[in-house]
Amino acid sequence: MDEVSTTLSGVRGRVTSRDGTPIAYERYGDGPPLVLVSGALGTAEGERSLGGLLARRFSVVAYDRRGRGGSGDTGPYAVEREFEDLAAVVGEAGAGAALHGVGTGGVLALAAVAAGLPAGAVSVYEPPYSAEAAERWRQVAALLGQGRRAAALDLFLADSAVPEELRFGVADLVHTLAYDVAVLGDGAVPERLLAGVHARVLVVDGGASPAGTRHAARAVTGALPRARHRTLTGQTHEVGPHVLAPVLEEFLTEDRETVEAA
Repeated sequence: MDEVSTTLSGVRGRVTSRDGTPIAYERYGDGPPLVLVSGALGTAEGERSLGGLLARRFSVVAYDRRGRGGSGDTGPYAVEREFEDLAAVVGEAGAGAALHGVGTGGVLALAAVAAGLPAGAVSVYEPPYSAEAAERWRQVAALLGQGRRAAALDLFLADSAVPEELRFGVADLVHTLAYDVAVLGDGAVPERLLAGVHARVLVVDGGASPAGTRHAARAVTGALPRARHRTLTGQTHEVGPHVLAPVLEEFLTEDRETVEAA
């Protein structure tokens, strides 16, 4: 742990990843450790609504993935460096910390666990596996490679519900979309990789999300050795924290009771 300060949102601090990159985090609540892994353009600040609800039962740690917020961005980028970042955060959160990831954050969490990250139960919300999504992400990466950051952001957010006024708040994060492209890979559900995830996993999607998104969630569930699937009626990718929080709380509490009884 490099530094710690207290804010209205809880405790803020930094840990150092294996390659020396500082990774900023926020922690609030008391109880079993839970790490929140943001998706594309997400930061620890964006996890506060969900984290605040979960903090009634858990010690929640949300962090800025590299290149975002208060974290560093040592190059060259590699997905493995993000595994190391997450490992450093888990080490700070506490042994056996559970993980929850949204979008590509869920993809990252599952890949890190498959690579040997010692974590507890894992939950993921709408991991964006599909050939169509991957092609769109590749187009975003191509625009970034041409220095066309505004066009890349417009393409990425084209079908999202993000209000126009909030798009300016993520302008400094646009370059990290290339990192999420790398995390997602070719867009196919990585069945061989997921077969190596032996943690209990909850895969969640929204009942009002596109059919392809829901199909991907079911495919991921089927590829995992110990997984269950849950659909939240009426929800989209912009899931309501008050809807998601009790579902995660139930799953993670059940997991800890199962572990303690074993």
